[in-house]
Amino acid sequence: MTGTDKLNLIVLDMAGTTVADGGLVEEAFSAAAERLGVTPGSADHAAKLDHVRATMGESKISVFRHLFGDEERARRANTAFEEAYFELVGAGRIAPIPGAREAIEALQAEGRTVVLTTGFARTTQDAILTALGWRDLVTLTLCPADAGGRGRPYPDMILAAFLRTGAVDAVRRVVVAGDTSYDMLSGVRSGAGIVAGVRTGAHDGDRLTAHGATHVIASVAELPDLIARAEA
Repeated sequence: MTGTDKLNLIVLDMAGTTVADGGLVEEAFSAAAERLGVTPGSADHAAKLDHVRATMGESKISVFRHLFGDEERARRANTAFEEAYFELVGAGRIAPIPGAREAIEALQAEGRTVVLTTGFARTTQDAILTALGWRDLVTLTLCPADAGGRGRPYPDMILAAFLRTGAVDAVRRVVVAGDTSYDMLSGVRSGAGIVAGVRTGAHDGDRLTAHGATHVIASVAELPDLIARAEA
């Protein structure tokens, strides 16, 4: 590969990929659902929680629109979810995936641009970055609202990263990494050259592959080596 051909734009998911949150999404969802009258332990609660698990990686407001129907209830649920998740983050319930920061720094030291993306709202994303001491780790972070409002499985955040950074001249020079089927779908739909599934989050390797992963690795810590091999 020539210098202009290198895989110089790396778009990474946060929760489950670079950030370990220990099931906080489910805890925050349960708190939000209860506020909207869903009884914990009920069949309705179990069915809704199953949907949350199945759609990990999707924009949270989209999940709540599906679960609660009308826009007003969906927004109430989303606000309650974000508040609950924010409190859990503030209580120190998150940590970096082992080797994640080192991988990001190694990729940047090689001259690559790294962008962090999430399905959470901006306030929650910023709370996570602050809690980890990552506010200055990368030059660009994106949430669905930063890319027109549509989150995964749409490719919008990846394409926004492509357009805003100008780091590469073709989408096939983009690398996407995530832990959910929705991450894989958004990567495939963006035209990224590498769509890497990591086994540190919501979905297993078979599911990641079924939804378009070009590679499956144990964790994001292996991503620099994967990229180096792809370029060799």
